[in-house]
Amino acid sequence: MVGVALPTIGAQLGIGTATLQWVVSGYVLGYGSLLLLGGRLADLLGRRRIFLIALSVFVLASLLGGVADNPQLLIAARFIKGLAAAFTAPTGFSIITTNFAEGQERNKAISIYSVFGASGFSLGLIVGGLVTGLSWRWTMIFSMPFALAVLALGPLVIPKDRPQVGRGSDLAGAIALPAGMLTLVYTVVTAPQAGWTSLRTIIGFLVAALILALFGVVESRVRHPLIRFSIMKQGWVARANLAAVALFGAYLSFQTIITLFLQSVLGWQPLTLALALLPAGLIVAGSAPFADRLIDRFGAPRLIMLGLASQVIGYLLFLRVDTHPSYPLAILPSVLLIGLGFAMAFPSINVQATAGISNDEQGLAAGLVQTSTQVGAALVLAVTTAVVASGMPQAGASAGQMLDAYRPGLLLSALVAVAGFGVAAWPRRRLRVPEPVVVEPEQEREPVG
Repeated sequence: MVGVALPTIGAQLGIGTATLQWVVSGYVLGYGSLLLLGGRLADLLGRRRIFLIALSVFVLASLLGGVADNPQLLIAARFIKGLAAAFTAPTGFSIITTNFAEGQERNKAISIYSVFGASGFSLGLIVGGLVTGLSWRWTMIFSMPFALAVLALGPLVIPKDRPQVGRGSDLAGAIALPAGMLTLVYTVVTAPQAGWTSLRTIIGFLVAALILALFGVVESRVRHPLIRFSIMKQGWVARANLAAVALFGAYLSFQTIITLFLQSVLGWQPLTLALALLPAGLIVAGSAPFADRLIDRFGAPRLIMLGLASQVIGYLLFLRVDTHPSYPLAILPSVLLIGLGFAMAFPSINVQATAGISNDEQGLAAGLVQTSTQVGAALVLAVTTAVVASGMPQAGASAGQMLDAYRPGLLLSALVAVAGFGVAAWPRRRLRVPEPVVVEPEQEREPVG
């Protein structure tokens, strides 16, 4: 939503292009760096408590962004908003997975959650285009009424849960994890401007690797580690996370490339582009009533493979596009196949990422898959952007020359989705899905007294 408003924000606040990108990157930096820690702290300190506190911070940061009158305050508000979302996202997901029994009941809840989340990709572009016409400030505060409603109803409807007691603290891990992730995400965000082979970027990746390696050493030696790495060996957890990287990385790269091509080269307006992509969002939203039934009938692993295969075909079909594309014949088929792929794969990935995980680590599992979605996808986008930039012609090039520069990026999106399909399909033998973990509800559905 905010991306559509960037030109207006830059014009009204007098922000240059280099600084303007931090309105988006500031949020990504806060969000991506604390997802793992946010999910794990929810497990340890209580999900309802963490969710409501973080949501309160989210509301305040939204308000701060809406009234900001200088770039520094706006970027700070976006960073704080990202930090808050890093706690609400995995915590909200783990509230669902810990309060619905694994199997049909949880599949339905996760499907609804996933469908609403995925629909926002397309609908957010349209809403952003509409509200920016009123004022760019509406893009900052648009979510506030919904968040306030959740804050009001949350204490009444979110079940109480108990913090994990009797555990030792892992202070070193709690410091090293966000420090390493913050360094990694910052390096990824700034690499396109600094240069992927620049000394600053190389040092950034080395420092991030060193801090995260230190975190791994700490976790292997403490009695009560913040994160149990062996969770990746359980069931489909590792495969689901890799599939999430492929699904979102390929889609984010595709969306970025066609946005640049259709707007910058062919002169499409933002709202026109949003409407062109809308059918994909409608397919995802329309799948809500029966997504869980598809998972129950065909199995989440099979739907992940089918979804990624559908997206591969959609990306490859878009390679046919020329400089005067027919929307119904050249663009719409790709949009429909990509939307269908999302509808099948995204809920299934979330189901598999948390299957067989005990309740006391559901926040960690949620944080893992959302980190894969955000940070992994950002890395794929960075590589794709670098490939496109390396073949970009000089200023004044024809639309055909520009399209030729974008095609390798489109092909790379398809290859990433193919890799995700391979991860989901290998080995060929039938994969053993963990038996459902049936946990008696610990929570009491009582309002706060």
